[in-house]
Amino acid sequence: MDLLRSLPIGLYLEQPLTWLHHLDPRVKMAWLMSILVTPILANAGWRIGLVGLLLLLTLAAGIPLRVWRQQLGWLVLLSGLVMLLTFILPDGLEVNQPDRWPAPASVLPQPSPYGYVLLDWGPLTVTRRSLELGIRVGTLLFTLIYGTNLYLLTTAPEEITLALESLMAPLRWLGLPVTEIALTVTLSLRFIPLVLEEVQNLVRSVQTRAINWKKLGLRQSAQVGLVIVERLLENLLLRAEQIAAAMAVRGFTSPNQHQVRWHQLRLQPWDGLCLGVLVFFWWARWCWGGQV
Repeated sequence: MDLLRSLPIGLYLEQPLTWLHHLDPRVKMAWLMSILVTPILANAGWRIGLVGLLLLLTLAAGIPLRVWRQQLGWLVLLSGLVMLLTFILPDGLEVNQPDRWPAPASVLPQPSPYGYVLLDWGPLTVTRRSLELGIRVGTLLFTLIYGTNLYLLTTAPEEITLALESLMAPLRWLGLPVTEIALTVTLSLRFIPLVLEEVQNLVRSVQTRAINWKKLGLRQSAQVGLVIVERLLENLLLRAEQIAAAMAVRGFTSPNQHQVRWHQLRLQPWDGLCLGVLVFFWWARWCWGGQV
């Protein structure tokens, strides 16, 4: 069981380098925020289009299949289950009394083909409202998780924090510790692989001991699980203490005095092209993505 390969959540893909890797992190962050914000008050067509856009970006970037195949499968399964459950659950729509005046025959032909209930099969009932809610929840879950993971997959942690520090630079006038916030984000992103590694080591140690969980029973199994969780927390705190000691040995006193620049942010012509496409993206959202 290799969690670092089977669950590449929040990990940076160093090889191969795709065209998404070469984009400026600030441009990619602007695209990420746009993809996460535009589904708000958007119609079903726009939400489904965002899912297709993320899949198209993955294929167009040439990201290896081994990187996103398993994660995409679990994410599609999760989003599909949430969508199906929302379809059959009560929609909670309040019934409003319609106008008593009949519509002219020229405006609304009789009998009308409109039906609020789309599927009525025993205890399973799908209405137009539940169908809309299911599409909204399922696509929003997929867009939120996969869009963020695609950004982390093609952007180094140092680039992310440098982009955040650059975008939050005006907040220094308000006295906010922008550099310290960027350093905290860097350490958090670097700590994710360590957490997965510790979980992987504990799982392997439990498998090596060949514990018979059926003979232990529920109570003893819970006790063993608590011991494993306690050991995991101890190992993570030990790793955090080692990182802090390594920074102290190297003379790190404050982020403002020890800034390490791994990358230089410079906008290239293709970055300008992506920003232009982003303007068209928002124009399309304004024209065609709104709710009817």
